Amino acid sequence: MKIENAVAVVTGGNRGLGRHFVTQLIDRGAKVYAAARRPETVDVPGAVPLELDLTKPETVTNAALIAADATLLINNAGISTHTPLIDGDFDRIRLEMETNYFGPLGVTRAFAPIIEANGGGAVLNVLSALSWYHPAGYGAYAAAKAASWAMANVAREQLAPKGIHVASLHIGYIDTDMSSYVAPENKTDPAVVAAAALDGIEAGLTEILADEPSRNAKRSLSATPA
Repeated sequence: MKIENAVAVVTGGNRGLGRHFVTQLIDRGAKVYAAARRPETVDVPGAVPLELDLTKPETVTNAALIAADATLLINNAGISTHTPLIDGDFDRIRLEMETNYFGPLGVTRAFAPIIEANGGGAVLNVLSALSWYHPAGYGAYAAAKAASWAMANVAREQLAPKGIHVASLHIGYIDTDMSSYVAPENKTDPAVVAAAALDGIEAGLTEILADEPSRNAKRSLSATPA
């Protein structure tokens, strides 16, 4: 789809990668709803603040009523608690799954009929290299992102007949607050990631691999697990 004249909803649009999505979408000629738990924190000129909390379904329903002209959904919001699966806090594991899997699924379910009614469009799910590579220290996050990868593939099959293309973005560390503990040389500029993702949407890609760690993780899928 074309970004120019699209109407986009970006979850987590107030900071980090989401803020770059919002800025670049506006620069490319789109109308943008910047969704956030606290919409008053949205500060990108031209963006339309929109309240949306992935863990509160009522806010998703209300957001869909407000952004009824949407043609592009970017499921960007997420968390990382660095919680292992076997001995980690179970509530934190549940929170990761609620935020990183059930949240984007709920938003997709809410906006798919809207995008279809508006003539079709696209959904982009912001995933991770850890959709495919599963270190124990990131157990909850990796499991949720793996589930979200499967969700994106299933949604693609279901939504294609409705004129909605579903893509997934895979990336390692991005230079945002979430990865503040990572050395700068191991992180990718979020502006570069956002640009690559938007280019991928326009090109109709199903998977957008934004850095070498993601490409390596994808190539390793056929290998026997260690």
